[in-house]
Amino acid sequence: MVYFMTGQPSVSSSKWRYVSIFVLIILLANTGIFIMGYFTVQNQLSSLQESLNDQRQQLQDLQQQFNILNYINQTWLMPWPEIYNQVKHSVVLIQTDAGLGSGFVYDSEGHVVTNYHVIEDAVTIQVTFLDGNITDASAVGVDPYSDIAIIKVDSSVTTLFPVVIGNSSELNVGEPVAAIGNPFGLSDTITVGVVSALGRDLEAPGGYLIVDVIQVDAAINPGNSGGPLVNFKGQVVGVNTAIISGSGTFAGVGFAIASDTVKRELPDLIATGNYVHPWVGIAGLDVNLAIAQHIGLEKPQGFLVTDVVPGGPADSAGLQGGNTSVLIGGQIISVGGDVIVGADGHPVRRLNDLVVFTERNKRPGDHMPLTIIRGGRQLDADLTLGERPPPS
Repeated sequence: MVYFMTGQPSVSSSKWRYVSIFVLIILLANTGIFIMGYFTVQNQLSSLQESLNDQRQQLQDLQQQFNILNYINQTWLMPWPEIYNQVKHSVVLIQTDAGLGSGFVYDSEGHVVTNYHVIEDAVTIQVTFLDGNITDASAVGVDPYSDIAIIKVDSSVTTLFPVVIGNSSELNVGEPVAAIGNPFGLSDTITVGVVSALGRDLEAPGGYLIVDVIQVDAAINPGNSGGPLVNFKGQVVGVNTAIISGSGTFAGVGFAIASDTVKRELPDLIATGNYVHPWVGIAGLDVNLAIAQHIGLEKPQGFLVTDVVPGGPADSAGLQGGNTSVLIGGQIISVGGDVIVGADGHPVRRLNDLVVFTERNKRPGDHMPLTIIRGGRQLDADLTLGERPPPS
């Protein structure tokens, strides 16, 4: 009798099945290794590209410094002609349907830095280079709170010459600087002066402050806005922004947004189109001698909180605003609120101290404990910073 053994593979076929499975596993493993290797190589290439860009920027800076030192050795003069010749190709004229201003090339991809108010509400943006080439531009990122904007041009329209951005924190009062731009539409203009003060602030939308502003006596006029302020090394240390004048033209006091502020915001502006500022959610005024005497403070220092935004970070941290209106020094002031005298271990003598520390060192979501005086007692408030609301 013959029996047919169905469902029972032979030893030979079972062996080849195991071999096939083993080969398949090896292939899959190799494929996984290949994919992982591919992404590893891509990441390495990206890192190398970033490193190459940094080295190219450093090389450009060193070359610029060499040229300037060589100029000084040959002429024994301040190097403004040499600096102008090196920077002028980076400076552009920006024209919109609402007016004109200046800007400067940030990178070889076509990003140009200017002031927000230069392109605010613009329907069309046109950029003119020193060589006469003209191209349209589009807004990439804006920050009304710092009066900074990034626009982008077609990088193939002309040869782009990115500037070298320096550290505004290394500036000294009395140091020579030059403003380059297009005052009154007069292109390719340079004016020279000195840093006349540091750490100024300018008003921003919503009652906020632009901090770390540089004050200069180099002539700045309408049309200069957005152009570079350069030091005697040829580095951009600020963005020319505003003047104080009774006539609307230069009267000896001009202002520039610090390059440290620009460098802090540029990556976010290019990547996301905006920069989110940290937010406490309070209003008030600096403590002066009259206020200190009225509320019983030993020293006329600190920031008196008069209002706390409901639901904001300060409200969540338990800060208290004023509850009684009194006349102090001819001004109606709401008193009874907390006085902020410290932030994360740093003294707060006035609002500027609080804003400067926060802007330089913190981002939304960061922890920032506050030292306050309430009812004559010193207390600590546990604050987590929020995101500043967009301008209304």
